[in-house]
Amino acid sequence: MTESRLYCDANASDVLRPEARGAALEALACVGNPSSVHAEGRLARRQLEGAREIVASLLGVTTEGCVFTGGGTEANALAIHALGQDRRVLVGTTEHDAVRLARQDATPVPVLCDGTLDLDALEQALSNGPPALVCVMAANNETGVLHPLKAISALCRRHGARLHVDAVQAAGRMPFDLAQVDCDSAAISGHKMGGLKGAGAALFRGPFAVPGTFAAHVTGGGQERGRRGGTQALPAIASMAAALAAARAQDWSSIGQMRDGIDDAARKAGAVVAGSGAPRLANTTSLVLPGVAAQVQLMMLDLAGIAVSAGSACSSGKVSTSHVLEAMGFGAAAGQAIRVSLPWNAKPETASRLAEAYGAMAARLGKSPAGHSGVS
Repeated sequence: MTESRLYCDANASDVLRPEARGAALEALACVGNPSSVHAEGRLARRQLEGAREIVASLLGVTTEGCVFTGGGTEANALAIHALGQDRRVLVGTTEHDAVRLARQDATPVPVLCDGTLDLDALEQALSNGPPALVCVMAANNETGVLHPLKAISALCRRHGARLHVDAVQAAGRMPFDLAQVDCDSAAISGHKMGGLKGAGAALFRGPFAVPGTFAAHVTGGGQERGRRGGTQALPAIASMAAALAAARAQDWSSIGQMRDGIDDAARKAGAVVAGSGAPRLANTTSLVLPGVAAQVQLMMLDLAGIAVSAGSACSSGKVSTSHVLEAMGFGAAAGQAIRVSLPWNAKPETASRLAEAYGAMAARLGKSPAGHSGVS
């Protein structure tokens, strides 16, 4: 390859931000364990609590309501464990497997063809049965579709339900605040916003923010005020806090314009943009090329020096049919989509080169705009 590679799989893991790198290096210089009482331990504790203050203040919870975990999957599991005790659990059909599989007895709630949660179906589910815990993403990891969180929250309050929000993709890429949304808990992940891998946080409001309200899901030495055992990964946590602060200060409008340009080029090449009728994250698009398997598209773009994905990166490297697109009504075409997720530092030439490569790929495969149909 004569050109440098393009990384367009930020929803799997975003590019490390300079602020996050600096915070991680500072924390790496600290040898102490945050639970130790000597001077080195106290220094580590100050760094840990400083990161907690940043995360809590930016996401609308108290410091007591911020529980550090090993990542977004664990954060979701902890919140569902805490809030779902003695409650039935309702889960959107397009949720990440970290949420869909956290409770084997969860009841699925369908989505509309644009990928947003079916509010009528949710209200019916809330009306028929005992109190529930509703679990829903702020932004879908494959399509970028944003759920109407305030409307969902209002339904939950009306029916005495609790609300957990998976904000792993959203927290660093759009305005998100637990108090404004009026949810009971949320989950975030550091590497999705430009921090190191290995840190996340479960965030709680109301009575669940108080230590002692629920037992730890991962037991151990009583860290995180008894709610999550295990020595905290200080460098990853410090980088997460720094990345979140930098991400929240970023203007994402230019990234959104790049994404729109990619969408336009893909449509001209014969593709369907999944969820384009709903609000979406600025950096994310799901492109369905009817008749062409996702794996073929991934391989061709990889050979062209461009890294994209077929959806979630959490399936042990497998390329499989998207349950998200199946839930949106795409049928067989659910296995013919790629996800483009632009990193925080994407440049206009990134989008133009990707658009050119996508068009060339479609032309080589003999695809044309005529004759294709699908959900858009």
